[in-house]
Amino acid sequence: MTMLDNIQRTRATGPFLEGTTGSPLEAPIVAAIRDVFDPEIPVNIFDLGLIYVIDIDDDGNIFVGMTLTAPGCPVAGEIPIWVRDAVMPVEGVKHVDVEILWDPPWTPDNMSEAAKLDLGMF
Repeated sequence: MTMLDNIQRTRATGPFLEGTTGSPLEAPIVAAIRDVFDPEIPVNIFDLGLIYVIDIDDDGNIFVGMTLTAPGCPVAGEIPIWVRDAVMPVEGVKHVDVEILWDPPWTPDNMSEAAKLDLGMF
């Protein structure tokens, strides 16, 4: 059984909560993902609430489960590659798998308070 087999059984419940993996790789991975921006919205994808799962095993294998703001996103095929390419250089990371998850669907409620402020949603 691979790490991915285990992760695929994990059900995403919404945006990833920082500090939940217990791994020292979590903070630098989150920082790397915060460098990836939605090309249509001037906010990084982490603060948009698009990242649902970050699983890290002891060997440095990383799984990122993410969603998109809409199924018809014009860069749906590219954003997972951007996430993978952002996380791979993190020291200690050996392999990165990124998968689009559609459940639960994204809503603006997923956004961080900072993202809502940046977009004037208060």
